[in-house]
Amino acid sequence: MLLLISPDSVEEALDCAKAAEHLDIVDVKKPDEGSLGANFPWVIREIRDAIPADTPVSATVGDVPYKPGTVAQAALGAAVSGATYIKVGLYGCTTPDQATEVMRGAVRAVKDFRPDAFVVASGYADAHRIGCVNPLALPDIARRSGSDAAMLDTAVKDGTRLFDHVPPKVCAKFVRLAHEAELLAALAGSVKVADLGTLTHIGTDIVGVRGAVCEGGDRTTGRIQPQLVAAFRAEMDRHAREAAAAVATAS
Repeated sequence: MLLLISPDSVEEALDCAKAAEHLDIVDVKKPDEGSLGANFPWVIREIRDAIPADTPVSATVGDVPYKPGTVAQAALGAAVSGATYIKVGLYGCTTPDQATEVMRGAVRAVKDFRPDAFVVASGYADAHRIGCVNPLALPDIARRSGSDAAMLDTAVKDGTRLFDHVPPKVCAKFVRLAHEAELLAALAGSVKVADLGTLTHIGTDIVGVRGAVCEGGDRTTGRIQPQLVAAFRAEMDRHAREAAAAVATAS
């Protein structure tokens, strides 16, 4: 399982750089513009320059409307700015066909520029609260559009969490559907250390966190702390070892 951490500034990216050995992907977003709020191109570039060259940078392009052309340009902008993982939050897409159309444009825009870039179709565990596509539709949307991964986050940051809206059994189905479509499955949404056992057990490929590694656990007002990143990773590794041991014992 890969660990994706989301700083919202160059200063926080420098804190991530101090903990680079403990994380896999640095994700650039702007939390005050939404769950998958897009940051400025120059911030993506500055963060790319601030962290180790072998640490991939991810960038969100926003909680986007159903405007395929607009989203394609935004996705290309993230790639041009230095991101190799580009996440599109399908906030304004109310049907799978709309979401697939938006993602096809984003995939083409990004991969025409950089074929090895990684495009992520991102939906919301609490989709019922905002009227967007059902979480379990995301793997097929990603497959049909040529995306590389399907992701779930939460749209409304009001203290509710991923498992409050999509229980572990349903998350397991999401992961299974993604894997059957030969995609990676990413899960986020106020994920905490206590969730890592479940996320490991269901086969999650990427876990995205912010609040869990911020001072005071606050994704908006708290700042990322390198020691909290290290502690979170240590728990991830512990669960991975336990899962591997269980498989070895069973076989």
